[in-house]
Amino acid sequence: MGTQMSAEPAGLREIKKRETRRLISDQATRLFIEQGFERTTIAEIAEAARVAKKTVTNYFARKEDLALDHQEEFTAGLARTVAGRAEGESALAALRRAFLASVTAQDPVAGFAGPEFARMIADSPTLSTCLRGLHDRREDALACVLAEATGTPADDITPCTAAALLGGVHRVLFRRIQELTLAGSGNPEIAAVLAEEAAVAFDLLEPALAGYATA
Repeated sequence: MGTQMSAEPAGLREIKKRETRRLISDQATRLFIEQGFERTTIAEIAEAARVAKKTVTNYFARKEDLALDHQEEFTAGLARTVAGRAEGESALAALRRAFLASVTAQDPVAGFAGPEFARMIADSPTLSTCLRGLHDRREDALACVLAEATGTPADDITPCTAAALLGGVHRVLFRRIQELTLAGSGNPEIAAVLAEEAAVAFDLLEPALAGYATA
């Protein structure tokens, strides 16, 4: 009984923290879209979320983190897909399968975040630079998993090159989604285009990586 009673407040506190984090993130995104990322201050975000400025910085160490709130999911996604690939499935096949699934689901993490969000990123030099850094981190994480999967050192040329090729395709496809979004296409239309273009892009890697890092 005592354990149950002590656990409940801790659970409620965790829920409250998640709610506060989401509130701050939502208000920050709204202001970034309305005013631009560079012009919006932490103080304005705190006021909009009705929290102290220190509360904002406690939840988000950098201002960029407020705009790009799924960084860990994004940077670890390719590595997790390869690590969880099916028996007999190559890294390329697993990543192709996962990407096409994200297109079907119109996943925001894959780039289907809507025109306002896409414009916010495109109009901000800071966020554009940050996004490029996230792509780099995602590629580095993939290289580490590929090295482990093939029993080679992480700094060996082969897993690094394979990660660059696989990460590069995802980078191109992400940018393509952004371009179509900013051009006025809706998510269903973009998904239809990307399903065809992704097949072309992944096919280009087949000669080099068809059997690489097969589970």
